[in-house]
Amino acid sequence: MNGLLSYSGLTTKIRAMESHFLKDSNFREITELETVPQAVNYLKQWPSYEPIFGLSDENELHRVQIEQMLRQSIYRDFAKLYRFSNVSQRQFLTLYFQRYEVSVIKECLTNLFDHRVTQVNLSAFEDFFKRHSGLNLSLMSASSTVQDFVESLRGTVYYEPFSKLLAMENPTLFDYEMTLDLYYFRDLWKMKDKLYQGRDLKDLTTAYGSKFDMLNLQWIYRAKNYYHMSSADIYALLIPIKYRISKQQIVAMVEAESTPALEALLEQTYYARQYKGFTLDTLESMYASIMKHILSTESRKDPYSVITIYSYLYHKEHEVDRLIIALECVRYRITPDEAMTYVRKT
Repeated sequence: MNGLLSYSGLTTKIRAMESHFLKDSNFREITELETVPQAVNYLKQWPSYEPIFGLSDENELHRVQIEQMLRQSIYRDFAKLYRFSNVSQRQFLTLYFQRYEVSVIKECLTNLFDHRVTQVNLSAFEDFFKRHSGLNLSLMSASSTVQDFVESLRGTVYYEPFSKLLAMENPTLFDYEMTLDLYYFRDLWKMKDKLYQGRDLKDLTTAYGSKFDMLNLQWIYRAKNYYHMSSADIYALLIPIKYRISKQQIVAMVEAESTPALEALLEQTYYARQYKGFTLDTLESMYASIMKHILSTESRKDPYSVITIYSYLYHKEHEVDRLIIALECVRYRITPDEAMTYVRKT
């Protein structure tokens, strides 16, 4: 009853917002358009994107601006949910917000390591981050070196793990991104136990646990197949959290001597037994579909719980990722049939 009372208004709000999600038929219509401005004009007619693109001249927007505006639609929806939430629900949204901070930090780091002359322009997100984050976007985007960038994070939770990397000899972008990801994932796992109990905790454990398991499987495969990393190096990059994959299974896969041996071990995991077509070749595409399935299922089972918020935000971000792919297909004149294969894989 408490869940019903505390979540009924927010769940109703989320269901209304979900009704504005694009369907496959809408993506098909977008991929059939001849130009990106036509596609942006199409989005102007859609309730989710009209507030973002409505006052803009689609013929004047360049690629980066369009992607930033699509990301703004995610932040806009997050802000809507935040305003509509009570104290407990805002605790989850504050925790979830780290995802956006991590994304912005990675964008800045990529720019610095690639030695791009143009600084990352974060001004479009500055007002939003001022309300929800301790990051100083102006200082971050103005950093010209990695050292300056790490210093711009002083006073945030990201400063300590990054400052340790500065003491290393020639840390790479990969080192920084892995350090950031591992910090973020460990913090999520720890904080859910502090903030929630009962079905909220159960649902978040299922969602996050499955996410971390599948990411570890992807990283093991990539590390062995593409980078030929040593077992010791692979262990160092894995998320130290195990949900439905045991320590023994992880060890066996890391130590597997060949791709066929790894494939045979993968077939014995919970995910391969539970989801048809879960193979080494489909790890990345199946990850997205399995996460969508888990979140949709848990949200239907427990509509008056925190998982409903998580499910909405995940699906919104997934929609934006698919839109970016669809727009790129229009830009490069890829046929609608081929474009839809890329959209559906995302």
